[in-house]
Amino acid sequence: MLFTETRLPGAFLIDIEPRADNRGFFARAFCQREFEAHGLKPAIAQANIAFNTRRGTLRGMHFQFPPYAETKVVRATRGAILDIIVDLRPESPTYLRSIAVELTADNHRALYVPERFAHGYQTLEDGTETSYQVGEFYAPGVESGLSPFDPALRLEWPLPVTEMSAKDRGWAALDEVGETLRQRMAVS
Repeated sequence: MLFTETRLPGAFLIDIEPRADNRGFFARAFCQREFEAHGLKPAIAQANIAFNTRRGTLRGMHFQFPPYAETKVVRATRGAILDIIVDLRPESPTYLRSIAVELTADNHRALYVPERFAHGYQTLEDGTETSYQVGEFYAPGVESGLSPFDPALRLEWPLPVTEMSAKDRGWAALDEVGETLRQRMAVS
């Protein structure tokens, strides 16, 4: 696997190294030792799949507060997404900055999302499926999110939104929850 750190410290693009022959190819998509060698947490508490019927579907911007903050390895296994993450670590020099990455079934690329980051994506094709390997168990009491339309986050979604949950539409903007977010995301 090829690990490329993004401009947000701790967030990595992970590309496969296919070994091709007449059948197609074989590639490693996860290796605990390689994750550890790059300083990443290789724990997988859950593996999740999200199927999205329509192009333009938006999911996000999700996170869990410490001590249940999640790492995620996200990959599009069918179709394509624009995946966006936002650094929510108050001590980070990149606090509230984001990156956007296109993950497709064809490019086989994954995004490693560190703890204390918000995560969301928009589907670029009908029938898109994503796979998540998550480093912490889902904890509904500490689940939260930010509005994916908050102008303070400056997120650019490429398509009109066709589908979105009521829950995701209801996430607050930074000006409403910023101080609480800072306090709850701070490390002791």
